[in-house]
Amino acid sequence: MTITDGKDELEAQFTLWREHVRRRPELVESDTDELEDHLRDSVDGLISKGLAADEAFLIAVKRMGGLDELSREFAREHSERLWKQLMFTGEAGDPVRRGRSRRDVIVMLVCAFGAAVSVKIPELFGRGFNEDSLFYSVNLALFALPWLAGFLVWRRRPGAGPGGALAALFGLGAVVANAYPLDADSQSARLMATHLPIALWLVVGLAYVSDDLRSARRRMDFIRFTGEWFVYLVLMALGGGVLIAFLYGIFDAIGVDSDSVIGTWVVPCGFVAATVVAGWLVEVKQGVIENIAPVLTRIFTPLFTVALLAFLITIGWNGRGIEIDRQTLVMFDLLLAVVLGLLLYSLSARDPQAPRGPFDVLQLALVVSALMIDALVLYTMAGRIAEYGTTPNNVAALGENIVLLVNLAWSVWLLLRFVRRRGTFPAIERWQTAYLPVYALWFWTVVLLLPPLFSFR
Repeated sequence: MTITDGKDELEAQFTLWREHVRRRPELVESDTDELEDHLRDSVDGLISKGLAADEAFLIAVKRMGGLDELSREFAREHSERLWKQLMFTGEAGDPVRRGRSRRDVIVMLVCAFGAAVSVKIPELFGRGFNEDSLFYSVNLALFALPWLAGFLVWRRRPGAGPGGALAALFGLGAVVANAYPLDADSQSARLMATHLPIALWLVVGLAYVSDDLRSARRRMDFIRFTGEWFVYLVLMALGGGVLIAFLYGIFDAIGVDSDSVIGTWVVPCGFVAATVVAGWLVEVKQGVIENIAPVLTRIFTPLFTVALLAFLITIGWNGRGIEIDRQTLVMFDLLLAVVLGLLLYSLSARDPQAPRGPFDVLQLALVVSALMIDALVLYTMAGRIAEYGTTPNNVAALGENIVLLVNLAWSVWLLLRFVRRRGTFPAIERWQTAYLPVYALWFWTVVLLLPPLFSFR
């Protein structure tokens, strides 16, 4: 390789590194320039000592430390930026970013307004929000999530192919939700109401990664997006609850009954619009709230680990099996979902270059405990199905537990290899992101196939 080729390759590495640093919202352009100057000085010094350009670059980057640590240092030095990020979405000194931020706000408001309008349109055809609970229970996600996906597609600009696929999937969800002859008291209706929103959320994930469909990192970003979106949505729901309480109080003080207005306008319109606003907040304020979820993960991982281990010890001590009924199935499914969420979000928030530590061992114990409980639940479920036959509920629950069992089993193996220093962290990350389509396939299977297979009972 010639000297010119070496310089070109080094500059290409600097370019990639700079693009990576620019994704950190805590760091402004001047911070990136300062870091790059420091990095270039370090690389030049190492090259002058006889190292090859690529070796010098790798060593210099490693010496600088992780971006998380650098971001924290800059945040401590410029703490006033946090409040600016909380209040404003654009960079005051960057007209390009400021212009993009204003367009984001406009598009977000259009999508949020569209969601609020769409949830009221059925009333024109005699479907009241408080009168037709079945219709809104199976369709509520269809009034909100397509608008959130539309906002994400506008930001990603993926092209016609992914956009057409998204429209087809949302259209398919609308067809099965409204064409299937569902009875309000049927198991099929409950499955549609609980599984269709998750299936559609994974379609939102397709919109999120539509600019780079094959990237494992983009899928991990979607996992992070999901956690942060949920945090924002809960915060807005709490604030909305306070607002509704005040509305009741102040209108009641003047003798005006506001129940119908709040119940049929404020609640449904506010909820579907909030799903879009929460997505916008995650997109434009990354780095402001994203530190909350990792903290919660650190708190609840040991608590859930102790709880699951205590449960397993109790089963072994008294020898009693798990009594499976519908409520118990829902509880265990939620428990396993929470464990998986703790694992996924801790992975998405973890620095891939960080050394193995006690928290990784704790996560391994948590996943092993969840795997053992899942196996016990599956064993009990299989016995009940053999004795009493199949229903839509137990088939859906059985499939979900099998899907989780496969994920947890391989996660245990990868975590064990990582803790024993025989595997790498990216292998765990790749497995979790590659498994997302399996969840999507199963939830769409439940929505599309189980109701007709069981004659919609």
